[in-house]
Amino acid sequence: MQHLLFLAQHYVLPFILVISVVVFVHEFGHYWVARRCGVRVESFSLGFGRKIFGWKDKHGTAWQVACLPLGGYVKMFGDADAASTPDESVKTMTEEEKKISFFHQSVNKRMAVIVAGPVSNYIFAILVLTVLFVFRGQPFSPPLIGGLQENSVAAHAGLLAGDKVVSIDGNDVARFEDIKRMIGMNSGTPVPVVIERAGALQTFIMTPEISTQTDRFGGQHRMGKIGIISDRLDHKKWPPLKALERATLEAWNMSADTVKALGQMIMGTRGSDEIGGPLRIAEMSGQVAQDGAWALVWFMAVISINLGLINLFPVPLLDGGHLMFYTFEKLFRRPMSEKAQEIGLRIGLTLVVTLMVFATWNDLVHMEVISKIMALLS
Repeated sequence: MQHLLFLAQHYVLPFILVISVVVFVHEFGHYWVARRCGVRVESFSLGFGRKIFGWKDKHGTAWQVACLPLGGYVKMFGDADAASTPDESVKTMTEEEKKISFFHQSVNKRMAVIVAGPVSNYIFAILVLTVLFVFRGQPFSPPLIGGLQENSVAAHAGLLAGDKVVSIDGNDVARFEDIKRMIGMNSGTPVPVVIERAGALQTFIMTPEISTQTDRFGGQHRMGKIGIISDRLDHKKWPPLKALERATLEAWNMSADTVKALGQMIMGTRGSDEIGGPLRIAEMSGQVAQDGAWALVWFMAVISINLGLINLFPVPLLDGGHLMFYTFEKLFRRPMSEKAQEIGLRIGLTLVVTLMVFATWNDLVHMEVISKIMALLS
């Protein structure tokens, strides 16, 4: 019993908090813009499945919290389901009903409603990071080489302790954390590294060594490294406007690195075992929560960025898939055929379910559940 209480307090509750906040932000973005576009929102659900509690507001929207905290949805007038599939009633609506139906809005308004979810996730994350960078500070160590690992790529290339890294592959370096991110995302291809030594700039061409590294959560990642070490770990507090700028850049870098990592997985230069699902997020939520409120808030921002980014992918069933359909409609001045949309939604559903199953399998392997089951069966 005590073990279950420990799991609930240290893992389940932080997970529910993180997921609930980022999902609410996402769905509220859809809701807020839909209302501004004159669309009637019939229901707003935080979670799936059986309703735990709920209420109805003065606009007729039924708000509810459901028992399965793995997502949420906004159902608008004219929708047959939470995926915004048009109901059969859209064909027989009166002119008054069409004015408040999502399906009958202009393509620009529909696109605005759909994109509002991911955009809300980004706005939320950037604001959270801004607050963190103002009051807690951003990791901001000087880009100086404090030391080199023996027989490392950097040592063989001729880098020295005290060198200042200026740029990597043409991208300016402002802090040591930039070096770790840029080199870490390299898949083993030669990269020019510009350093400043005794006031003069020198360029070194290096091919990062790819190694498997284990993060604090036990996850393994294939990352590039050149073997340089920083002897300082600083945090820098920024004034509000500068913090907003740094937070926006941080959100951009997180998104770009995620897209690059997915591309490397597709090309086979990065392992797909890094893909995690709800169980991994629950585990990470619990471990981050033990580091305090600031760490949990930071993690919430990271998850919000990932949720916003994933929903922008042009996969039917996701927001990006709807945007793809509406872009077709805007370009060709007619909606895509119902048959084509139906096929697209089926493909999208298959892809999403397959990815969820794959991610859950990775979670079970990572948590050694599979190996324990196999041990019991052998």
